[in-house]
Amino acid sequence: MGLPVVVIGAGPQGLAAAAHLLERDLEPLVLEQGTRPAAAVAEWGHVRLFSEWPELIDQAAARLLAPSGWRANEHGYPTGEAWISDYLAPLAHALGERVRFGTRVTGIGRKGRDLLVDAGRAEQPFVVHVEEPGGAQSRIEARAVIDASGSWSAPNLAGADGLPTIGEAEATGFLTYRIPAFENPAEYAGRHTVVLGSGHSAITAVTELARIARQYPETRITWALRRDGVGSTFGGGDADQLPARGALGERAKDAVDHGIVSLVTGFRTERIDTTDQGAVLTAEDGRALDPAARVVVLTGFRPDLSFLSEIRLELDARLQAPVRIAADIDPNIHSCGSVRTTGAADLAQPEPDFFIVGAKSYGRAPTFLALTGYEQVRSVVAQLSSDHEAAARVELVLPETGVCGGAGLFDDPDAAKGEACCAPAPKVLQIGRAPVSATR
Repeated sequence: MGLPVVVIGAGPQGLAAAAHLLERDLEPLVLEQGTRPAAAVAEWGHVRLFSEWPELIDQAAARLLAPSGWRANEHGYPTGEAWISDYLAPLAHALGERVRFGTRVTGIGRKGRDLLVDAGRAEQPFVVHVEEPGGAQSRIEARAVIDASGSWSAPNLAGADGLPTIGEAEATGFLTYRIPAFENPAEYAGRHTVVLGSGHSAITAVTELARIARQYPETRITWALRRDGVGSTFGGGDADQLPARGALGERAKDAVDHGIVSLVTGFRTERIDTTDQGAVLTAEDGRALDPAARVVVLTGFRPDLSFLSEIRLELDARLQAPVRIAADIDPNIHSCGSVRTTGAADLAQPEPDFFIVGAKSYGRAPTFLALTGYEQVRSVVAQLSSDHEAAARVELVLPETGVCGGAGLFDDPDAAKGEACCAPAPKVLQIGRAPVSATR
């Protein structure tokens, strides 16, 4: 048997890639840092997805599972944990020993060639350096590498400049970069929580905290947006192509309208001070929020490129995504509407037979959908099997507003960028009073 195709990450796209590889008689080896399938999904297992079941299942994976008697769910919006238990865990089980858990990739290169060397580079196998359970280190040779490691492990920080804000490291006892769960209210009930961020993770956090506040009325919630206005923060409502996503935005808007959540705009965090009363966030303009018992930082994610330093990459300077797809997903240009399906040709790197797929392929852009990733891995695996016609073929057409994010023009208080997508920003909005101290 020849060298395997190494797949990094046993999440939805990584496991789907393995299923496609098997269908094309290519041997996959999936390396997962966590101790279970879709370990990253498990960390937000209480969160319900926007997509219905049929949009969350890869077709090659379904074909691999069918002989075991597995049947796909046809309706409903699963939580992350249900996605794992009803689909991803059975898929990992079907792949068997081709999935290695507790195995962290620490570096990838070409055998006997560092980044500088051209001579014979493409003819050499990849060498994947890993740290195995117990800390032992080893090397795995591979004919190709598919990086489906996602971006969950690299959340953006509280600082508005993309760097750790002053005091962020010292305030770790007050900070979390994960979505709160209504089922575990203890650390939020009756206390003041600040939520940073404007994307769907932040909106989900706000709605979960609002549920806690309705049960524990002394709970206080401040939602701080970096942008100077509300814009399209609440999404498209009834016009959203993903109804569950539109409903989520409506619930967040309702919590603000009823004063359960206090909304602060134009708040770009400059420092976090740890006090006896809690963490005090101060903005670049001098405004300071009331002390918070918890600060939920949900300002997006970024790709972890640390283990790719010896791989030749061509990434967009802003998004850190493959350059050929950057213009379509860049929230500086639009929040939705023109994102197209991407395949092997879009994802190819200067390093032959190395591909970044899944959420990581979108770099810092927040608009990734599972269906997009499944089409990516289908095309990439076809390319690796030399079926260039199938690799070039598009087998998925996304609706125009299927990836609408909550992004608006960063410094425009009224704009909802891309007026044709989702729906216009709400015309009337009552914003709760912000708990801001007199410090300026």
